[in-house]
Amino acid sequence: MSGTGASPSAAGPGCLRPDWPVLERVRALFTLRRGGVSTGACASLNLGTHVQDDPAAVAENRRRIRVGFDLPAEPVWLSQVHGARVLRLEGAAGAGEAADAVVTGDAGRVCAIQVADCLPVLFAARDGSVVGAAHVGWRGLAAGVLENTVAALGVPPAQLLAWIGPGIGAPHFEVGPEVRDALGAGAPEAFLENARGRWQCDLVVLARRRLTALGVTGIHGGGWCTYADPDNFYSHRRDGRSGRMAALIWLA
Repeated sequence: MSGTGASPSAAGPGCLRPDWPVLERVRALFTLRRGGVSTGACASLNLGTHVQDDPAAVAENRRRIRVGFDLPAEPVWLSQVHGARVLRLEGAAGAGEAADAVVTGDAGRVCAIQVADCLPVLFAARDGSVVGAAHVGWRGLAAGVLENTVAALGVPPAQLLAWIGPGIGAPHFEVGPEVRDALGAGAPEAFLENARGRWQCDLVVLARRRLTALGVTGIHGGGWCTYADPDNFYSHRRDGRSGRMAALIWLA
């Protein structure tokens, strides 16, 4: 994982640190699968409670990232449904709500998105006033999760920075006509027909095209494949049952 900013450690959780020109008060990371206590298919730093893992192990893994990365609070864990609803963290809004994106302008509220092949996309205003995160699979893209997240951030798109985290790469993401029909018109270059008459789909190209069309010009990341790197990443498509990683962002 050279050049990714990875900091795995046998003694604690590892992560990627986004390489993007945000202000100091914007803090962000993406957890790797190492440094936790889960076993079997979810080994080892699984953060998902919905994948048939031992609840006590998940609780310990979440404690480890909270302490190991000096988080200001427990991340707000959403109930993700592959949709396009955006939760704004303010007042009583919090964990367990059904949403696939989250934004906040409040310091100390940790936005969290769980993934195991879908793309996590983090956002930050260039002036450090607001941050957000979106869960971006093909269904979310088709439903408009990126458009809704950019709108919810409430700043001109040109004043946003975006970071695309690890997701399944095109060589390993075979899709059928329903996906190409839903998304291919706007980015035909994201689909390469294979020998089976299906398509290899590039989620990063699709996400970049959507963000660019919205007016977001500061787009970073997008260079990691979850399927191809079992040491560092969970992958639902590769393994069937698997754990979940998390993209976290907050304002100090």
